[in-house]
Amino acid sequence: MNNKKICFISCVNHAEKYNTALKYIHSLKIPEGYEIETISIENASSLTSGYNQGMKRSDAKYKVYLHQDTYIFNKHFIYDIISLFNKFPKLGMLGMVGAKTLPNGVWWNSKLVYGAVYYTPKGKRTIGTLANRPVIEDYEKVKVIDGLIMVTQYDLEWREELFQGWHFYDVSQSIEFEKAGYDVGVPRQISPWCLHATGTVNLNGYEENRLIFVQNYDGYF
Repeated sequence: MNNKKICFISCVNHAEKYNTALKYIHSLKIPEGYEIETISIENASSLTSGYNQGMKRSDAKYKVYLHQDTYIFNKHFIYDIISLFNKFPKLGMLGMVGAKTLPNGVWWNSKLVYGAVYYTPKGKRTIGTLANRPVIEDYEKVKVIDGLIMVTQYDLEWREELFQGWHFYDVSQSIEFEKAGYDVGVPRQISPWCLHATGTVNLNGYEENRLIFVQNYDGYF
């Protein structure tokens, strides 16, 4: 394991969006002595299988799993995540938005959502800000994080045997980190660190995967 390496992993089916994401990644400030790598997984059958492939291909201690349409605006992103992980060894995974509760498996129905992200509203060219409860300390411990970007300092298998599509990979992985004894957190952000250029969100298969999640993680939320 290379303790001074950060790997950025994405499942890619839209070259233009991913190339934009790469421009932001390569504009980040890199601490002296550290290196970065980028891994794109094409033709993945699911996010869980793609992320498992990427995880196994890299020896980086720090891995950043991000959507191909997530753009990192915070130039000091690498400094910030390394500082948090070094300060808090129990902190296993970070996300920009997360929730403390999970009503019926749906995090955005929680009344305790923390963090912020820039986003592109459907049909508009403007950038909006999705702001939830502010994080006061270095990070807020949450139950789950949203999958637009998931940053880890430990490797845990993604549950590809359960989630074979594009939903609940993030919720299940959050619970897996909790089961392993780690914290899942949302960092304090003066302004959002990332833009998620989603446009329209595809919820095909969401309900089927929610039922799989509820059946397999009963008692953990």
